[in-house]
Amino acid sequence: MERKNRKNDSDTAFLLENGQSSSTLRTRSDIKEDKWNILLLLFLYTLQGIPLGLSAAIPMILQNRGVSYKQQAEFSFVTWPFSLKLLWAPLVDAIFSRRIGRRKTWLIPTQYLIGIFMLILSSHMEQWLGDQHHSPNIGVLTVMFFGLNFLAATQDITVDGWALTMLKKHNVAHASTCNSVGQSAGYFLSYVVFMALESPSFCNNYLRSEPQDVGIVTLPTFFFFWGIFFIISTTAVGLIKKEVEPHDSEHVVMHEKDVKTAYLCLKDILTLPAVQSLVIILLTCKIGFSTTDSVMTLKLVEAGIPKEKLGLIAIPLIPVQLVLPLILARYTVGPKPLDIYIKAMPYRLIFGLIAAGLVWITPHLVPDSSLGLPVSYVALLLICYGLHQVCVYSMYVSIMAFFAKVSDSSVGGTYMTLLNTVTNLGGNLPSMLALYFVDPLTWKECQGGQNNVGNLCENLLQKENCLKNGGHCVTQVDGYYIETVLCTVIGFLWLLWGMQKVRSIQSLEESAWKLRHNKRVVRLR
Repeated sequence: MERKNRKNDSDTAFLLENGQSSSTLRTRSDIKEDKWNILLLLFLYTLQGIPLGLSAAIPMILQNRGVSYKQQAEFSFVTWPFSLKLLWAPLVDAIFSRRIGRRKTWLIPTQYLIGIFMLILSSHMEQWLGDQHHSPNIGVLTVMFFGLNFLAATQDITVDGWALTMLKKHNVAHASTCNSVGQSAGYFLSYVVFMALESPSFCNNYLRSEPQDVGIVTLPTFFFFWGIFFIISTTAVGLIKKEVEPHDSEHVVMHEKDVKTAYLCLKDILTLPAVQSLVIILLTCKIGFSTTDSVMTLKLVEAGIPKEKLGLIAIPLIPVQLVLPLILARYTVGPKPLDIYIKAMPYRLIFGLIAAGLVWITPHLVPDSSLGLPVSYVALLLICYGLHQVCVYSMYVSIMAFFAKVSDSSVGGTYMTLLNTVTNLGGNLPSMLALYFVDPLTWKECQGGQNNVGNLCENLLQKENCLKNGGHCVTQVDGYYIETVLCTVIGFLWLLWGMQKVRSIQSLEESAWKLRHNKRVVRLR
């Protein structure tokens, strides 16, 4: 919807008189006119972070219950809906009710389903997670959380597309800030807060006067709370927020409710040379971080660091996580948001080696975590985690700002989803492979007891035989360290190749990213 007042007209005239085009004006960000829309986007992205945080908490719980890294790799499939959402994103763009609204047609029922799904999960989680006498049911857990993340991914498609038309063109880069801050807040609530409140030791030490054997909340009660919250908040959004189609020259809107047309637009996007170059970059740029991102935290838990204490390490860094995207927004709303991405990458690669060193010294610095973590170790962990988060958020905000900058709003949901899907796939596939190959690359030997000389501990049967004969399995070579070195080398080789590629696609004209088949879209003026 076009909103031009006399101040806009006078500003435009001033720029033209001084030799500047009106497009210069449109690149200037002024969030005052979009403040309520930005707050709504922030809230919706926060809701999106809830399922993501809960999905991240499950591997920590499973690690304490003795599952293998191959089983962790199997559970990591739960994140794949964010890498596959491109398959149904055109449906979200093409099928909608004009009376309800293009985006609300999908947002409202999807968030209701997330709430209902959480209520169902709340009644079965303890059974599927297993106990001392029953192993976790990895298959069922994977299927159920895959379904939950499928709904969250659909919500993501909707919100990403809505952001492109909800915000004015010169404010659209702030959608990446809403995405980053909102998802971080939701992730914190459902991961860090849950891990703390679920921990008996944390609750007994800090929140209770009389110790108990359980935490203040359990996973079922946590699911139940958020299920109710999703239903109530979705009702409020549905009643309060009115969706209005934009009617200005800055927004291009596809009106046909034609699924075939939507998929043809997806094909058109993929045929753009600029998009093809970007896809290659996104599919390969995260290989160097895969081991650190997927295995490091699980290795710290394996070394004896309580999962809730690892979660609590993030608390002092919350201000950094919330403020950093706002600071970075000053540099990502300009013409070269990917400059920050390239600058942060070598530091993140180096951190992989530092993280491996931290995992290696943990058993020496913390021989018995039940006695508490030494202050020096906590400080070291905090510094390492803080540096890592600065690199991660710098790269995330910059790439999301670039996506918002180049996406064609005529198929906003599909375009943004394509780019987000590829970047998620570029992270999920290497991370899954990193988890899977930790065990095959690890060399364990049975030591002690009778008839155990030279026996290996590569599988469950060999481990049971070793223990039965009075021995114990000792790790001779940890596959985690092998993977870390290999991934870091690959990462730096990629940086030598990719740095120029990134700068090249960033310098392309805006027209290089726009659909050329104008007959499939209608521009409203």
